[in-house]
Amino acid sequence: MPSRPAAARSSSKSSPDTGPAQLLIAARLARSIGQGALVVDFSLYLHQLHWTAVQISLILAITLLVGATLTMLVGPLSDRIGRRQFLMWFEAAQALAALLACFSANPWLLGPAAVIGGFGRGGNGSAGPFAPVEQAWLAQGVPADRRGRVYSLNAASGFIGMALGALLAALPARLGAWLPGALAFRPLFAIALLGSLICMALLARAPDSEARAGRRDAVAARQAPAQPIQTAQPQPQPASTDEAALLRRENGLLLRLGLVNAVNGIGVGLTGPLMSYWFAIRYGEGPGLIGPMMALGFLLAGLSSLLAGRLTARLGIVRTVVLMRLAGLVLFVALPFAPSFGIAAALYTLRNLCNRGTAGVRNALSAGLVRPSRRGLAASIANVSLQIPRSIGPVFAGMLFQAGYLGLPFIIGAVFQAGFVYLYHRHFDNVEMHP
Repeated sequence: MPSRPAAARSSSKSSPDTGPAQLLIAARLARSIGQGALVVDFSLYLHQLHWTAVQISLILAITLLVGATLTMLVGPLSDRIGRRQFLMWFEAAQALAALLACFSANPWLLGPAAVIGGFGRGGNGSAGPFAPVEQAWLAQGVPADRRGRVYSLNAASGFIGMALGALLAALPARLGAWLPGALAFRPLFAIALLGSLICMALLARAPDSEARAGRRDAVAARQAPAQPIQTAQPQPQPASTDEAALLRRENGLLLRLGLVNAVNGIGVGLTGPLMSYWFAIRYGEGPGLIGPMMALGFLLAGLSSLLAGRLTARLGIVRTVVLMRLAGLVLFVALPFAPSFGIAAALYTLRNLCNRGTAGVRNALSAGLVRPSRRGLAASIANVSLQIPRSIGPVFAGMLFQAGYLGLPFIIGAVFQAGFVYLYHRHFDNVEMHP
């Protein structure tokens, strides 16, 4: 990637950062702690409540599917009316769901709360179905040549928070003497509740320049005087032709992005949402060991996300993703054949380092495929095309687990993830990014 002129570099460093990046990254850190605790323990909590593997996988699938449906609506809409209000409503809903789960294990209440709160979904600290809004908002005030690093830092903060939350997921093993059985899991929902309240306080302070610009444009359009009718012959409009060509190019890239992400979503969904449950039934371990193991994996993923952000300056976004995901694929194939929990934990941790570390730079690619006015749409397509196929995977994996086929979902998932790596390189290598 060619370096910028020295004057441009000094200018970007000296100019004040008026964007919302710092506050959004801090909010992601706060949000991810509760997500990290529940991505480890929510399926174990349901297992403690005597839910079957199919029931557990079904509630996770519904959660992902509902989230994908919301994503299709809020991303493009946020391009028109701004970002903040969507994330504030999201955090309010998260807080309500966590509060409900703190006090009731009734499946008719816990199920809807899980769908609204996204319990066990993970997300690495993202705003769930509202993640496109968050990604588009994060790009405000960030130059194109710094976007890979900023998005990687954002992802790294989520991974670090997930690691802290995964450590807290060991609490039920410590609280068993005071809160017997499934009650020992209830304090984890209070952690998620506190994180949502902190997020709301941070988001309320974050600037949203695109919302102000949108309101100014709307007012100007209403106040503009009527234009007189032109009787002369219309002149050629090359700008409209250029706009149509640009729109076709962007739409083609978004279509390819959706197809490639769908392949990835199938591969990830077959194992990702049920990993802690798989460790529990495969090796007979509980949250006391699974939590710290996943915490280490998230921590290393955060460090590798920072490394990936630096690698993009030398290799570019696409080649960084391809190299890291290929290494993760090898570890993923070996995981179901591990003879002991220790070996499996090491493979899973290293695989997290390679796979999850690419999340930030992949988001940066999505933001760079289109102009700023369409970033909400691009992020929505990226998320929906990943989440809908991902929502199907847990159901099939749960049925295979319940039937005793504990390794087969990994093999099938590896085939799809290999397809993702090939298609990602083929379609996006050397694609020019928007500033």
